Amino acid sequence: MKTVTTKMNEVEHKWYLVDANGQVLGRLASKVAQILRGKHKPMYSPHLDLGDHVIIINANKIRVTGKKLQQKFYYRHTGYPGGLRSKSLGVLLKEKPEWILEHAIKGMLPHNKLGRKIFKKLRVYSGVEHPHQAQNPEILK
Repeated sequence: MKTVTTKMNEVEHKWYLVDANGQVLGRLASKVAQILRGKHKPMYSPHLDLGDHVIIINANKIRVTGKKLQQKFYYRHTGYPGGLRSKSLGVLLKEKPEWILEHAIKGMLPHNKLGRKIFKKLRVYSGVEHPHQAQNPEILK
């Protein structure tokens, strides 16, 4: 028996287009994280970047369940005493909807060099337009 290992020059990286209109935030994020990581391929290896490129459009039309728009908060600290700042999901959805999806997906990827490399294959846009028509992205349901 020989162990078959995947080589990076054998990997083909596809491009996928995802419409976030009406999709639930967490469910969409987990599906996209799987595709970015390459877990949908039979030759998956946890130490290699076998994932595909993902373009997400209509990020401003993402949906959340329950009362998360008012009750879910994102926190940051300025570095100064008393510098804790918070914004609700509803406010951030109006200000920067792309960041919400990127933040959710980034948390589902490995927190190391490989995760940062994988995250660069994600492109999120709040509208319908995107500059990646030349890559002929495959529409993902």
